[in-house]
Amino acid sequence: MKESKFAHMTKVHPCFNEKMHDKVGRIHVPIAPKCNIQCNFCTRDINKCEMRPGVSSRVMNVDDAIEHVRKVTAEMPISVVGVAGPGDALFNEETFEFFKRVDEEFPDLIKCMSTNGLLLPDKADLLAELKINTITVTVNAIDPEIGKEIYAGVFYDGKIYRGKEGFEILSKNQLEGIEKISEKGIVVKVNAVLIPGLNDNHIVNIAREVKKRGASLMNVIPLIPLNKFKDLEKPSCAEISKVRDEVEEIIPVFRACSQCRADAYGVPGKKDKHLDMTPMSHY
Repeated sequence: MKESKFAHMTKVHPCFNEKMHDKVGRIHVPIAPKCNIQCNFCTRDINKCEMRPGVSSRVMNVDDAIEHVRKVTAEMPISVVGVAGPGDALFNEETFEFFKRVDEEFPDLIKCMSTNGLLLPDKADLLAELKINTITVTVNAIDPEIGKEIYAGVFYDGKIYRGKEGFEILSKNQLEGIEKISEKGIVVKVNAVLIPGLNDNHIVNIAREVKKRGASLMNVIPLIPLNKFKDLEKPSCAEISKVRDEVEEIIPVFRACSQCRADAYGVPGKKDKHLDMTPMSHY
């Protein structure tokens, strides 16, 4: 049987291979605070307590982030360095400067980022030039009637779009972007937030579409009720398992996601760490 195009990644990437989840580490550097969409379940924050995406103890500049990578890679086995927020990686110029420097100083590390995908078509060529290896794109709907309920606003080309119009811009760019970067050899994982009563019966349709566009792996993660969705129920383990099983009929599913902070580092299946709130000069 021919190996999948992401087989080489699964050997060393703890977010693409469950067997490596407690063996090798990754570093998320919080250098991307700005975001260009507003999800109805998302609240970005600076704190040291919450263990979820969109949260960091502080925002680093590129110099601090490179120094952090030097320090952590000297202390523990690290295979991946990534930018996962606390905003959107592609909406922050620091992301591109950081990866340029990582490629020069740490060429053996897998370069990874997470994005909402709005700017993927615009940045695809640059991402290939920067030798980005893997990208996680969060796609929570492909149906505008569902998507308009998930996203409050989309900021694109200097203008804010709302409702169905905003979602259609986001969705078009997500799907075209996935296709474009996949064709460039970048491995794509798609995250979908399971929102009971809204997209729980729709995620299987997302799976079909993103596989067709070139995604190699999918990750179904439970809603963390926040913001406008703060009164919704979290999906049960049974609900999550049901959707994952359905998706796995279409595309491989990663099941060990711990919904990391934007400043998490270390081995995710063991004692994971994140930054404290100490300024870098006292690091």
